[in-house]
Amino acid sequence: MRIWNGSYGSELLDPLIHLANQVGIEERIDQAINVNLSVNEANQWIAVPGPVIVGAGPSGLAVAACLKEKGIPSVILERSHFIASLWQLKTYDRLHLHIPKHFCQLPLMPFPESFPTYPSRAQFVRYLEAYARRFNIRPVFNSTVVSAEFDPRSELWRVHTVGSDGSLTKYVSRWLVGATGVNAEESVPGIGGMDEFKGPVIHTSSYKCGEIFQGQRVLVIGCGNSGMEVCLDLCNHNARPSMVVREGVHVLPREILGWSTFGLSSWLLKFLPVRVADRFLLCISRLMLGNTELHGLKRPKLGPLELKSLSGKTPVLDVGALARIKSGDIQIFPAVKRLTAHGAEFVDGRLESFDAIILATGYRSNLHTWLKGGRELSKGWKWERGLYSAGFSMQGLMGTSVDAQKIADDIGRCWVHGFSVL
Repeated sequence: MRIWNGSYGSELLDPLIHLANQVGIEERIDQAINVNLSVNEANQWIAVPGPVIVGAGPSGLAVAACLKEKGIPSVILERSHFIASLWQLKTYDRLHLHIPKHFCQLPLMPFPESFPTYPSRAQFVRYLEAYARRFNIRPVFNSTVVSAEFDPRSELWRVHTVGSDGSLTKYVSRWLVGATGVNAEESVPGIGGMDEFKGPVIHTSSYKCGEIFQGQRVLVIGCGNSGMEVCLDLCNHNARPSMVVREGVHVLPREILGWSTFGLSSWLLKFLPVRVADRFLLCISRLMLGNTELHGLKRPKLGPLELKSLSGKTPVLDVGALARIKSGDIQIFPAVKRLTAHGAEFVDGRLESFDAIILATGYRSNLHTWLKGGRELSKGWKWERGLYSAGFSMQGLMGTSVDAQKIADDIGRCWVHGFSVL
């Protein structure tokens, strides 16, 4: 990577001439820049011989490591000031991986043997930091991508970023990898009366521990893995949680007969149709957990594996919340009709008082805010014009690793002696 400034004296320098000399595509590179730039323009241009990767979470790190293993350089652009900002800033203290570590490791580097089967949030962050050190991955921090657009004239990607100090930088590359994933931004539902509620309303991204809610009635809106675990944590800190279950939810034991449920599911799908595997899992779950519908947790019509494959909705792997629901420590309510000044009205007509509300409503992608052209990168890894995505396959960290290796292999086929072939 080489950096140029927009003006030196009165001579405007072509910011891509170095890359053009390397790969013999000077005419195409010339088309990638605006020849009408003023000599006083202070924007910085950076030509990247390898891919530009957006996001320094697990997906971005995995792609960069796989590329580096093949001798292909890359640049990672990260809006925060450290790697894995979601894991470091927006997760609660008691969080552990919900599936065994060997399903969550990134390519080329397993978890330490000393780590437990289900590493904690802090252990996972330490693993990612060690991963970045091992492969000498150095993202460009405090660099928010505001737009990425393909230039059809030159067949190159233009990526514009803004720094924490407001400075603007432009990158140009043959390849672009979107690695911001499906959990880039909080998903906040529009609930009537939210402005009227007098207590605090927070998203789980701001929740750390239930200690500050001790003795309070807390309504948790959302019944996924986060909602269940936050309710359990609130119970453990002597709060009184209630949980909104708007639609059906599959609750499965985290382990079945000594196998992780995730591992068993993967094994079953090698030999059985998805609906047969679902019936097996649901029968075992009913034997182990009982009929969850008796406690307000109605199961969806589709089985857990089929539902996951079609919608991306992950089943809940129980780590203790179900027992608290059965005991009455966690109350279950249907969908919220509206919030009131001191509580909520539910669709069944009940009115209840609450001191605080926690939105366990998940996250969403932010691709639409910076990737121009209206492209949605879902359930895939390779798209047109040198565009790739990692972490959008709805297969969690294991899917991230598969995506990273596929992307590196594909780009590697276009890479000769350290230079890009267009």
